[in-house]
Amino acid sequence: MKQSEVDELLKGIGSSGPAENDAGTADEENIGWDDVKEEMELSRTQVPKTEISEAKFTEIANAAKPGPDMGLDFILDIPLTLTVELGRSRMLISELLQLGQGSVIELSKLAGEPMDIYINQRLIARGEVVVINEKFGIRLTDIVSPAERVNKLR
Repeated sequence: MKQSEVDELLKGIGSSGPAENDAGTADEENIGWDDVKEEMELSRTQVPKTEISEAKFTEIANAAKPGPDMGLDFILDIPLTLTVELGRSRMLISELLQLGQGSVIELSKLAGEPMDIYINQRLIARGEVVVINEKFGIRLTDIVSPAERVNKLR
């Protein structure tokens, strides 16, 4: 680009700036209250009215309802957490820090007393410990009635 082309571009930029009045100051400096009111009137636009109609809903098809013929197959794959509680004990942090290998913790249950069986932290049964093929297991001796489960929720 030649110097003359650059000068022409700079002249074009200089002349496109704010228009100057007779005193040499920009028109923006001489804005009056009438100019502000005029601008406000010009900027006001009518907001288009929006038509609002009542929503209409159709009834959901009955095909998705689980019926007696569907069975319980749809809940068989839900994972649950099963916990067997041997007993409970409360201790201070200082007592916890003093525990070491071979320490004995006294539990709230007596020897031979049934253990509580929880599913998702809800008591559902009681049972006794059995050993099968050198592995521990629990034999259910008592299932908590639905009425007892409801009472425990309160």
